[in-house]
Amino acid sequence: MGVDEVGAVADGELAAYLAAERRAGGPGAREVGAVEMRRRQRQRVVGGPAGPELAEVRDLLVAGPAVTVSPIPVRLYRPTLDPLPLVVFLHGGMWTIGGLESHDRLCRRLALAARIAVLAVDYRLAPEHPWPAGPDDAAAAFRWAAEHARELSGAAGPPAVAGDSSGGHLAALTCLRMRDEGGPLPAAQFLACPNTDLTLSRPSTRDKAAGWGLTTDAVAWGVANLLPDVARRADPTVSPLFAADLSGLPPAVVVTAEHDPLRDEGDEYAARLAAAGVRVRHRREPGMIHGFLSMDRVAPSAAAAADRFFADVADVRYD
Repeated sequence: MGVDEVGAVADGELAAYLAAERRAGGPGAREVGAVEMRRRQRQRVVGGPAGPELAEVRDLLVAGPAVTVSPIPVRLYRPTLDPLPLVVFLHGGMWTIGGLESHDRLCRRLALAARIAVLAVDYRLAPEHPWPAGPDDAAAAFRWAAEHARELSGAAGPPAVAGDSSGGHLAALTCLRMRDEGGPLPAAQFLACPNTDLTLSRPSTRDKAAGWGLTTDAVAWGVANLLPDVARRADPTVSPLFAADLSGLPPAVVVTAEHDPLRDEGDEYAARLAAAGVRVRHRREPGMIHGFLSMDRVAPSAAAAADRFFADVADVRYD
């Protein structure tokens, strides 16, 4: 990435952030490994700002997808105790890092800005728990949330599902599984910079491979942790973009970022949803990079892009 390309980002603060990241260099996720990546993330969370205060933040346990599986930790966020729509949130982190603490501030901001109740899911991570542990946990947590929606948020009806990055992948898979397994179908799906093609074969994985924050190699490392069997990554039950039929899925918001290796697979998934007759609101954020939902303290442009996504979440349920 050259100097001119740095200037193509949305504002000077974001350009400075990327320039600092490039100067810092150092080993990538593959070399560092999952344990160290998680330790570094915990350090950032501890040293970072807290999210807004809400009327209720409560930790719960959800029955796992089988009797032999440990319960799934979840965290409920309610900006008010009045009845509100419920959204099940699946965090990003290359299926390998992340959890309730890493996305606590984001979930608080989302709940407050969109006036929704958010149920964050601490699904099992790879490589300790490879495919299909994470997707199974996501589906089990969603089904549980649908059964308990009124007691969780005060509102009846199925929840929506949301996710960023690899969490967007799990959210999209949850919609497909609910459709194919007889529901309950989510009320909507909100996908921010989602993984939809685990073969990583779209042009942006090459054009934006390095120098823009998230690297294609880091994503490939995460994919290998989740699903070591390369031959299975094009399976439509693994990569939503390869599903032959996307009809009958919930209304969708799909937001991608211009300078993101995952950009093209997200854009293409939105186009395929629309072609299948699904109501889609799609936006590619110009000059933006991956992970902008959690970068409001980094750059005003990232904060504004996140606010637009939160507004989408608030709006789509009532269109």
